[in-house]
Amino acid sequence: MKTFENKVVLITGATSGIGKASALAFGKAGAKVIVSGRRESEGQAVVAEIVAAGGGATFIQVDVRQESQVQALVEKTVATYGRLDVAFNKAGVEVMGPMTDATESDFRKAFDTNVLGVIASMKYEIPAMLKTGGGSIINTSSIAGQIGLAGAGIYVATKHAVEGLTKIAALEVAKLGIRINAVAPAAIETEMFTRFTGGNEDAINYMRGMHPIGRSGQPREIADPVLFLASDAASFITGTSLAVDGGWMAQ
Repeated sequence: MKTFENKVVLITGATSGIGKASALAFGKAGAKVIVSGRRESEGQAVVAEIVAAGGGATFIQVDVRQESQVQALVEKTVATYGRLDVAFNKAGVEVMGPMTDATESDFRKAFDTNVLGVIASMKYEIPAMLKTGGGSIINTSSIAGQIGLAGAGIYVATKHAVEGLTKIAALEVAKLGIRINAVAPAAIETEMFTRFTGGNEDAINYMRGMHPIGRSGQPREIADPVLFLASDAASFITGTSLAVDGGWMAQ
């Protein structure tokens, strides 16, 4: 079913993992997809995959830590396809380690991407959506935005910030036809998961075992909820964070 036919979807951090899976899913659902990220070759490969499946897509290189680049990204999106209906702000990085070992560089790396990147994205996405009557924005949080995780203090702080930003932004535009929500995954088997576990089998099995469902998730298992939040089926949902976590938060 072409749920998003005639819709334009912008995804940051779309060159791999959850962002890539979401770009492919939106393309399959009929959307015109703006694939954005820092890695051009990977981004062009995602575009080629969408086009090969019969969809429409364009790659725009962006570093969300630079507000001017985010502004240009949104402007190019509208210039290319005439509108913006959905934005999935996926771009993010992980910074792990005890709080007492954290450096200013660690802090800047995490907050500039995970928090400033979300603020800048919404700052320009919202006005673009208002020009055509509204839309839907999904930010990327984490279960780390809802609980504490020892050894990941800076990352946890950034995701708590995303949760707060999502609520406030949703309230500010609730009467203007724009819904803003967040998706909060647990451990999903992406490049970040590999970096976090170091590829160590014991660490991988430990992480999988933290989920009551008995395994970690796959990128498509986040992409599907993102499409739901973006769709008319979620028309009465705004200002919330959807945990997609294999039961982690129920423990």
